[in-house]
Amino acid sequence: MITTREIYRYIDSIAPFDSAMSFDNPGLLVGDYDKEVNTVLLSLDITPSVAHEARELGAQLIISHHPIIFNPLKKLSTGTAPYLLAQYGITAICAHTNLDMADGGVNTCLAKRLKLKNLSALVKNEKGMTEAFWGETEKEYSPFEFAEFVKQSLGCEGLRFTDGLRDITKVGLCSGGGADFVYEAAKIGCQAFVTGESKHNILLDAENMGITYVDAGHFYTEDVVIEPLLIKLSNKFQNVKFVKSKRMHSPAKYI
Repeated sequence: MITTREIYRYIDSIAPFDSAMSFDNPGLLVGDYDKEVNTVLLSLDITPSVAHEARELGAQLIISHHPIIFNPLKKLSTGTAPYLLAQYGITAICAHTNLDMADGGVNTCLAKRLKLKNLSALVKNEKGMTEAFWGETEKEYSPFEFAEFVKQSLGCEGLRFTDGLRDITKVGLCSGGGADFVYEAAKIGCQAFVTGESKHNILLDAENMGITYVDAGHFYTEDVVIEPLLIKLSNKFQNVKFVKSKRMHSPAKYI
């Protein structure tokens, strides 16, 4: 019999929960440690649709990247994801910034998908954990070629990018909301920076610094971790069925 506790401890061994950033809320957020588990759904987020999917699948546990409870709840409304998990008796483990920064976590999975080599830390936090990386590309790209490569590598429906007007061999990256790290990337000579969000002023600054800034979308820069995590869990707990959500998707649409 495998319990939530054993799966939690394994995740903690590869992405320690105490390494998470101070603002974060990872961990076991719904349910208890002693629940028996034979089917697990993995998803970037836990939405109402994902909660229904887990119930239909017969899953006892959902493992997500983004915490289902981030800010304190002042009420529990019918039909919301936390309400549905409690109603269905489904447990939730959420591994957020601890998984972002772990070896084999979100950022290193993103770098692998982009085929970057000689990966090094771009920014470290107060705990000595790497928040952003830089690496060298397999070949030289023009700005448009690199943006197209990122789109194809991540399976994006579309993306935004600035034209740095320089060929690209050195790339900085931070999955999700890592826009502010573009300045550090520029300081060490990166010609491109990949992340999941952008603001107008950041795009202007990137263009002025000669950086090809690629905003590939929060979902696409982080969903890259789900399949590798599923494989690790499946190898560790061979009597448990691990399934990647089919209903979790990027909410952004492109025309």
